[in-house]
Amino acid sequence: MERVLITGIAGGQGRLVAKRLARDYAISGIDAARWEGHSREVTFHQADLRSKRVEDVFRKDRPTAVVHLGLVRHQFDEKLRHDVNVVGTKRILEYCAAYGVKKLVILSSSYVYGALPENPYYMDEDTALNVSRHYPEIRDLAEVDTLATAFLWRYPEIRTTILRPVSTLGYYVHSSIGAYLKLRYVPTVFGFNPMMQFIHEEDVAEAIAVTLETGARGVFNLIGPGAVPLKVAIRETGGTAVPVLETIARDLLSRLFRYGLYPFPADAIDFAKYPCTIDGRRFRAETGFEPLYTLEETLRSVRR
Repeated sequence: MERVLITGIAGGQGRLVAKRLARDYAISGIDAARWEGHSREVTFHQADLRSKRVEDVFRKDRPTAVVHLGLVRHQFDEKLRHDVNVVGTKRILEYCAAYGVKKLVILSSSYVYGALPENPYYMDEDTALNVSRHYPEIRDLAEVDTLATAFLWRYPEIRTTILRPVSTLGYYVHSSIGAYLKLRYVPTVFGFNPMMQFIHEEDVAEAIAVTLETGARGVFNLIGPGAVPLKVAIRETGGTAVPVLETIARDLLSRLFRYGLYPFPADAIDFAKYPCTIDGRRFRAETGFEPLYTLEETLRSVRR
Protein backbone atom coordinates (compact mmCIF):
# COMPACT_ATOMS: atom_id res chain seq x y z
CA MET A 1 0.00 0.00 0.00
CA GLU A 2 1.05 3.59 -0.56
CA ARG A 3 1.98 5.35 2.68
CA VAL A 4 0.56 8.70 3.78
CA LEU A 5 2.30 10.77 6.47
CA ILE A 6 -0.03 13.01 8.48
CA THR A 7 1.38 15.86 10.56
CA GLY A 8 -0.72 16.92 13.55
CA ILE A 9 -2.21 13.44 13.64
CA ALA A 10 -2.93 13.42 17.39
CA GLY A 11 -5.41 16.30 17.08
CA GLY A 12 -9.10 15.80 16.44
CA GLN A 13 -8.91 16.51 12.71
CA GLY A 14 -5.73 14.44 12.37
CA ARG A 15 -7.38 11.40 13.89
CA LEU A 16 -10.40 11.73 11.63
CA VAL A 17 -8.19 12.03 8.55
CA ALA A 18 -6.15 9.00 9.64
CA LYS A 19 -9.31 6.95 10.14
CA ARG A 20 -10.67 7.93 6.72
CA LEU A 21 -7.40 7.31 4.84
CA ALA A 22 -6.65 4.00 6.60
CA ARG A 23 -9.15 2.33 4.27
CA ASP A 24 -6.81 2.84 1.31
CA TYR A 25 -3.33 3.71 2.63
CA ALA A 26 -0.74 2.74 5.19
CA ILE A 27 -0.61 5.58 7.73
CA SER A 28 2.30 7.27 9.50
CA GLY A 29 1.83 10.26 11.76
CA ILE A 30 3.82 12.98 13.51
CA ASP A 31 2.69 15.13 16.42
CA ALA A 32 4.40 16.98 19.25
CA ALA A 33 1.62 15.75 21.56
CA ARG A 34 1.38 12.21 22.90
CA TRP A 35 -1.22 9.89 21.42
CA GLU A 36 -2.04 7.11 23.81
CA GLY A 37 -3.93 4.11 22.49
CA HIS A 38 -3.62 4.85 18.80
CA SER A 39 -4.53 2.14 16.30
CA ARG A 40 -1.92 -0.48 15.48
CA GLU A 41 -2.47 0.43 11.84
CA VAL A 42 -0.82 3.82 12.50
CA THR A 43 2.94 4.24 12.80
CA PHE A 44 3.10 7.14 15.23
CA HIS A 45 6.11 9.38 15.89
CA GLN A 46 6.08 11.93 18.69
CA ALA A 47 8.20 14.84 17.44
CA ASP A 48 8.23 18.60 17.05
CA LEU A 49 8.04 19.53 13.35
CA ARG A 50 11.13 21.69 13.77
CA SER A 51 13.26 18.82 15.08
CA LYS A 52 15.77 16.73 13.12
CA ARG A 53 13.80 13.63 14.03
CA VAL A 54 11.19 14.54 11.42
CA GLU A 55 13.72 13.99 8.64
CA ASP A 56 14.41 10.54 10.10
CA VAL A 57 10.69 9.77 9.75
CA PHE A 58 10.77 10.71 6.06
CA ARG A 59 13.95 8.68 5.54
CA LYS A 60 12.59 5.59 7.31
CA ASP A 61 8.88 5.57 6.39
CA ARG A 62 9.27 6.89 2.81
CA PRO A 63 5.75 8.31 2.44
CA THR A 64 4.39 8.75 -1.07
CA ALA A 65 1.96 11.43 0.16
CA VAL A 66 1.92 13.96 3.02
CA VAL A 67 -1.08 15.64 4.64
CA HIS A 68 0.09 18.68 6.61
CA LEU A 69 -2.29 19.52 9.46
CA GLY A 70 0.34 20.39 12.07
CA LEU A 71 -0.45 24.09 12.47
CA VAL A 72 -1.27 25.75 15.79
CA ARG A 73 -3.81 28.53 16.18
CA HIS A 74 -3.95 31.29 18.80
CA GLN A 75 -0.91 30.04 20.68
CA PHE A 76 -0.30 32.60 23.44
CA ASP A 77 3.43 32.76 22.72
CA GLU A 78 3.51 34.52 19.35
CA LYS A 79 7.13 33.59 18.58
CA LEU A 80 6.52 29.93 19.38
CA ARG A 81 3.42 29.84 17.19
CA HIS A 82 5.30 31.45 14.30
CA ASP A 83 8.20 29.00 14.63
CA VAL A 84 5.95 25.94 14.74
CA ASN A 85 3.82 27.08 11.81
CA VAL A 86 6.34 28.71 9.49
CA VAL A 87 9.63 26.99 10.35
CA GLY A 88 7.86 23.64 10.78
CA THR A 89 6.16 23.98 7.40
CA LYS A 90 9.44 24.94 5.71
CA ARG A 91 11.00 21.72 7.03
CA ILE A 92 8.08 19.63 5.81
CA LEU A 93 8.32 21.17 2.34
CA GLU A 94 12.08 20.58 2.21
CA TYR A 95 11.68 16.91 3.15
CA CYS A 96 8.86 16.40 0.63
CA ALA A 97 11.19 17.63 -2.11
CA ALA A 98 14.18 15.63 -0.85
CA TYR A 99 12.52 12.25 -0.23
CA GLY A 100 10.39 11.70 -3.32
CA VAL A 101 6.93 12.58 -2.02
CA LYS A 102 4.44 12.49 -4.90
CA LYS A 103 1.43 14.24 -3.35
CA LEU A 104 1.17 16.96 -0.69
CA VAL A 105 -2.02 18.36 0.88
CA ILE A 106 -1.74 21.42 3.12
CA LEU A 107 -4.76 22.45 5.19
CA SER A 108 -4.86 26.24 5.34
CA SER A 109 -7.98 28.27 6.20
CA SER A 110 -10.46 30.67 4.65
CA TYR A 111 -9.41 33.08 7.41
CA VAL A 112 -6.36 34.00 5.31
CA TYR A 113 -8.61 36.28 3.23
CA GLY A 114 -9.44 38.39 6.29
CA ALA A 115 -12.80 39.84 7.34
CA LEU A 116 -12.97 43.33 5.81
CA PRO A 117 -15.83 45.75 5.13
CA GLU A 118 -14.97 45.87 1.42
CA ASN A 119 -14.97 42.07 0.99
CA PRO A 120 -17.17 40.84 -1.86
CA TYR A 121 -19.47 37.93 -1.12
CA TYR A 122 -18.04 34.56 -2.18
CA MET A 123 -14.38 35.33 -2.81
CA ASP A 124 -12.51 33.01 -5.16
CA GLU A 125 -8.99 31.61 -4.84
CA ASP A 126 -7.42 34.60 -6.63
CA THR A 127 -8.47 37.03 -3.88
CA ALA A 128 -5.57 38.63 -1.97
CA LEU A 129 -4.71 37.24 1.47
CA ASN A 130 -5.50 40.24 3.68
CA VAL A 131 -5.82 38.70 7.13
CA SER A 132 -2.73 40.47 8.52
CA ARG A 133 -4.27 43.90 7.94
CA HIS A 134 -6.61 43.62 10.92
CA TYR A 135 -5.82 40.24 12.48
CA PRO A 136 -2.03 40.06 12.95
CA GLU A 137 -2.31 37.19 15.43
CA ILE A 138 -2.67 34.70 12.58
CA ARG A 139 -0.54 36.38 9.91
CA ASP A 140 1.72 33.31 10.06
CA LEU A 141 -1.20 31.30 8.64
CA ALA A 142 -1.11 33.49 5.54
CA GLU A 143 2.68 33.12 5.44
CA VAL A 144 2.35 29.32 5.46
CA ASP A 145 -0.22 29.55 2.68
CA THR A 146 2.15 31.71 0.63
CA LEU A 147 5.06 29.31 1.20
CA ALA A 148 2.92 26.39 0.06
CA THR A 149 1.77 28.23 -3.07
CA ALA A 150 5.38 29.02 -4.02
CA PHE A 151 6.28 25.35 -3.47
CA LEU A 152 3.38 24.33 -5.72
CA TRP A 153 4.94 26.15 -8.69
CA ARG A 154 8.56 25.38 -7.84
CA TYR A 155 8.02 21.61 -7.77
CA PRO A 156 5.46 20.75 -10.47
CA GLU A 157 6.37 17.05 -10.19
CA ILE A 158 4.81 17.01 -6.69
CA ARG A 159 1.02 17.26 -6.85
CA THR A 160 0.62 19.95 -4.20
CA THR A 161 -2.81 21.05 -3.00
CA ILE A 162 -3.64 23.91 -0.63
CA LEU A 163 -7.13 23.63 0.85
CA ARG A 164 -8.73 26.69 2.46
CA PRO A 165 -11.74 25.39 4.41
CA VAL A 166 -14.40 27.57 5.98
CA SER A 167 -14.99 27.37 9.75
CA THR A 168 -14.85 23.71 10.83
CA LEU A 169 -17.32 22.34 13.37
CA GLY A 170 -17.68 18.93 14.96
CA TYR A 171 -17.33 16.80 18.04
CA TYR A 172 -13.60 16.06 17.79
CA VAL A 173 -12.12 19.24 16.31
CA HIS A 174 -11.40 21.93 18.90
CA SER A 175 -11.77 25.04 16.74
CA SER A 176 -12.07 28.60 17.99
CA ILE A 177 -15.40 29.07 16.23
CA GLY A 178 -16.66 25.87 17.85
CA ALA A 179 -15.66 27.13 21.30
CA TYR A 180 -17.36 30.46 20.53
CA LEU A 181 -20.63 28.83 19.50
CA LYS A 182 -20.62 26.55 22.55
CA LEU A 183 -20.91 29.54 24.88
CA ARG A 184 -24.32 29.88 26.56
CA TYR A 185 -24.33 33.63 25.99
CA VAL A 186 -22.46 34.51 22.80
CA PRO A 187 -21.20 38.11 22.43
CA THR A 188 -21.79 39.70 19.05
CA VAL A 189 -20.98 43.19 17.78
CA PHE A 190 -23.93 45.54 18.12
CA GLY A 191 -25.39 46.33 14.68
CA PHE A 192 -23.64 43.53 12.79
CA ASN A 193 -24.80 40.09 11.66
CA PRO A 194 -22.48 38.77 8.91
CA MET A 195 -23.10 35.70 6.80
CA MET A 196 -21.06 32.70 7.96
CA GLN A 197 -20.05 29.42 6.32
CA PHE A 198 -19.35 26.15 8.12
CA ILE A 199 -18.12 22.68 7.20
CA HIS A 200 -18.35 19.46 9.22
CA GLU A 201 -15.08 17.93 10.45
CA GLU A 202 -15.90 14.65 8.66
CA ASP A 203 -16.36 16.54 5.40
CA VAL A 204 -12.88 18.06 5.77
CA ALA A 205 -11.47 14.54 6.16
CA GLU A 206 -13.46 13.40 3.12
CA ALA A 207 -12.20 16.36 1.06
CA ILE A 208 -8.59 15.45 1.88
CA ALA A 209 -9.25 11.83 0.85
CA VAL A 210 -10.87 12.98 -2.41
CA THR A 211 -7.89 15.26 -3.08
CA LEU A 212 -5.47 12.35 -2.80
CA GLU A 213 -7.69 10.06 -4.86
CA THR A 214 -8.15 12.50 -7.73
CA GLY A 215 -4.63 13.96 -7.68
CA ALA A 216 -6.05 17.49 -7.71
CA ARG A 217 -3.31 20.13 -7.87
CA GLY A 218 -3.60 23.81 -6.99
CA VAL A 219 -5.23 26.16 -4.48
CA PHE A 220 -8.85 25.45 -3.57
CA ASN A 221 -11.49 26.94 -1.32
CA LEU A 222 -13.38 24.28 0.63
CA ILE A 223 -16.95 25.02 1.63
CA GLY A 224 -19.77 23.20 3.36
CA PRO A 225 -23.47 23.06 2.45
CA GLY A 226 -24.39 26.76 2.72
CA ALA A 227 -24.22 30.04 4.60
CA VAL A 228 -26.30 31.54 7.41
CA PRO A 229 -26.26 34.80 9.40
CA LEU A 230 -24.13 34.59 12.54
CA LYS A 231 -27.11 35.01 14.87
CA VAL A 232 -28.91 32.11 13.18
CA ALA A 233 -25.84 29.93 13.75
CA ILE A 234 -25.81 30.96 17.42
CA ARG A 235 -29.49 30.12 17.81
CA GLU A 236 -29.16 26.77 16.01
CA THR A 237 -26.26 25.71 18.24
CA GLY A 238 -28.30 26.45 21.37
CA GLY A 239 -26.81 29.78 22.39
CA THR A 240 -28.16 33.27 22.93
CA ALA A 241 -26.65 36.21 21.03
CA VAL A 242 -25.70 39.14 23.25
CA PRO A 243 -25.00 42.32 21.24
CA VAL A 244 -22.17 44.39 22.74
CA LEU A 245 -20.74 47.76 21.69
CA GLU A 246 -17.50 47.18 19.78
CA THR A 247 -15.29 49.37 22.01
CA ILE A 248 -16.43 47.48 25.10
CA ALA A 249 -16.16 44.12 23.38
CA ARG A 250 -12.56 44.68 22.20
CA ASP A 251 -11.35 45.72 25.64
CA LEU A 252 -13.15 42.87 27.40
CA LEU A 253 -12.08 40.16 24.94
CA SER A 254 -8.48 41.36 25.02
CA ARG A 255 -8.37 40.88 28.78
CA LEU A 256 -10.15 37.53 28.75
CA PHE A 257 -7.91 36.13 26.00
CA ARG A 258 -4.77 37.28 27.80
CA TYR A 259 -5.73 35.11 30.79
CA GLY A 260 -6.90 32.13 28.72
CA LEU A 261 -10.58 32.69 29.48
CA TYR A 262 -11.74 33.26 25.89
CA PRO A 263 -11.07 31.21 22.74
CA PHE A 264 -9.62 33.96 20.49
CA PRO A 265 -8.09 37.45 20.68
CA ALA A 266 -9.90 40.76 20.29
CA ASP A 267 -8.73 41.27 16.70
CA ALA A 268 -10.85 38.28 15.67
CA ILE A 269 -13.90 40.42 16.34
CA ASP A 270 -13.89 41.54 12.71
CA PHE A 271 -15.10 38.06 11.76
CA ALA A 272 -18.24 38.83 13.81
CA LYS A 273 -18.68 42.10 11.87
CA TYR A 274 -17.74 41.60 8.22
CA PRO A 275 -18.28 38.78 5.74
CA CYS A 276 -15.52 36.32 4.84
CA THR A 277 -17.55 34.04 2.58
CA ILE A 278 -15.79 32.11 -0.17
CA ASP A 279 -16.61 30.42 -3.48
CA GLY A 280 -15.98 26.66 -3.52
CA ARG A 281 -16.95 25.88 -7.12
CA ARG A 282 -13.38 25.30 -8.32
CA PHE A 283 -12.79 22.38 -5.92
CA ARG A 284 -16.17 20.85 -6.73
CA ALA A 285 -15.49 21.06 -10.46
CA GLU A 286 -11.99 19.58 -10.08
CA THR A 287 -12.85 16.68 -7.75
CA GLY A 288 -16.63 16.21 -7.71
CA PHE A 289 -16.62 16.76 -3.93
CA GLU A 290 -19.98 17.28 -2.24
CA PRO A 291 -20.48 17.69 1.53
CA LEU A 292 -21.87 14.63 3.27
CA TYR A 293 -23.40 16.63 6.14
CA THR A 294 -26.21 19.18 5.90
CA LEU A 295 -25.89 22.62 7.45
CA GLU A 296 -28.33 21.58 10.20
CA GLU A 297 -26.23 18.53 11.04
CA THR A 298 -23.03 20.60 11.00
CA LEU A 299 -24.42 23.18 13.43
CA ARG A 300 -25.98 20.49 15.61
CA SER A 301 -22.55 18.87 16.04
CA VAL A 302 -21.45 21.58 18.50
CA ARG A 303 -24.61 21.76 20.60
CA ARG A 304 -23.93 21.26 24.27
